[in-house]
Amino acid sequence: MARALAVAGRDQSPAVLDVAVPNPGPGQIRVAVEAASLNGIDAATGSGQLWDSVPHRFPVILGRDFAGTVERVGPGVATIRPRDRVAGVITGMTLARGALADTIIFDARSVAPLPEGITEEQAAAAGLAALTAKALVDALALTPSDTVLVAGATGGVGAYALQFARSLGATVYATARPGEPTEFVRGLGANETLDYTDGGFSAPSGLTAIVHAAGDATALAALLPAGGRLSSALGASTTAVGRSDITVTPVMPTATPEALSTILDAIASGTLRVPITHTYAMAEAPQALADFGNHKLGKLVVDTRR
Repeated sequence: MARALAVAGRDQSPAVLDVAVPNPGPGQIRVAVEAASLNGIDAATGSGQLWDSVPHRFPVILGRDFAGTVERVGPGVATIRPRDRVAGVITGMTLARGALADTIIFDARSVAPLPEGITEEQAAAAGLAALTAKALVDALALTPSDTVLVAGATGGVGAYALQFARSLGATVYATARPGEPTEFVRGLGANETLDYTDGGFSAPSGLTAIVHAAGDATALAALLPAGGRLSSALGASTTAVGRSDITVTPVMPTATPEALSTILDAIASGTLRVPITHTYAMAEAPQALADFGNHKLGKLVVDTRR
């Protein structure tokens, strides 16, 4: 059995439950998870928003990214051995066996090795958020001549996106409330901040691109000049924002081992900062999920060993 943050039924709240863990089948590995993080899809799942739109099978285990140590390998697995440190990300919209558990069965071809100098907490906190951020920034094809606005910069995806944009030499404006949130995004490299709490803000001078990780896509798109670009983690499209003179690209990340390894190597080398703001014990995982939607900063991590 494993402990997992799971939803037992349609009308149940997320709770730490005991769930069965099968032996790894052909091409699979069993991983002793040491850390997992929370993402927006976990909040949506935990609140019951997805039952009518997303395939699922109860108990639904939450969690999309994890890091830990391989316990056992299934038949046909030759490149991974017990005691290897690995990280993985679950993509797609099917809900069933997630990563927020102390043990997980996973496709051996889909994990990335943890490089030296990186912790399981850092790897788990990168995962889906960093992959999404990288895809958002890549879609904009930024150069040093660009000025980009990161909407939702205090969240996990936005915090990584502003770092990727800065690494390309772009001037980065980040949305943030005054006080600690502003200090948070400036610490990650934002050139300027925009306070969205007073009902809106004007377009920054020279704005050419927007990363849409939060907020109203139509209102954000209205800030762009003709020829501007917007990439969206929330499914925005040119039709939806009502403008045909800008490029709007909805982004869905692909979690390949190669893409994840690129992220992990950047963390290990110190070129990408992991913005973990709180770590919870497994027994506190329901509270972590509640805190996720309460104006949290950065990434929240669950230490599944505690």
